[in-house]
Amino acid sequence: MKNKIKEMRKKLGITQEMLAKECKVVRQTINCIENDKYDPTLELAFKISQTLNVKVDELFIYE
Repeated sequence: MKNKIKEMRKKLGITQEMLAKECKVVRQTINCIENDKYDPTLELAFKISQTLNVKVDELFIYE
């Protein structure tokens, strides 16, 4: 599953560390999700989308 996390995060000036802290995960988790090495749980996907203030379906692209 592809995503636009990095793009959205950078628009808001948020670092991986800041996003991770808000979502209560480690920075490496955010890095792996951004680089398509890991698909987040549904709960984490919603936390990320809320933090970035976008809808889940705007953030993740199912192929």
